[in-house]
Amino acid sequence: MLVTTKLDLFAGIPVKRYAEARKWYERLFGSPPAFLPHDTEAVWELAEHRYVYIVEQANHAGHARLTVFVEDLDTLAAGVGERGLKATARESYPNGVLKITYRDADGNEIGFGGASKRESPRGTGSGRGMRASTRSGRAQSARRQPNES
Repeated sequence: MLVTTKLDLFAGIPVKRYAEARKWYERLFGSPPAFLPHDTEAVWELAEHRYVYIVEQANHAGHARLTVFVEDLDTLAAGVGERGLKATARESYPNGVLKITYRDADGNEIGFGGASKRESPRGTGSGRGMRASTRSGRAQSARRQPNES
């Protein structure tokens, strides 16, 4: 554990095409960026002192993997769906945690986790959900516990 009384987080997501990715992330997060450091970087503040940014770096695109835990997963997922994005995976864990994953055009994985007020329609409740693999085109069984990477 980091020994500190204050923590700011900047989590970066490299993308190939900034303009296209910015539009997608605006739909995912439900708002325009909080600020634009330069012409090919956009930053969203998810909570006080907790930021996610995209930056055009084609040679690194598609390798990001983030999971953000939220208080109301159902409302967040409904909002993302209303903005036209579909989840690529839904996982249920034995401890009641659900994870809903979205992938951008480059294959970067953005997951939202939390407790759900209702059972995930595609989750099994056994910790074995199905995760779509965008790289290989075949489904893989997800058998991880929430704290594994």
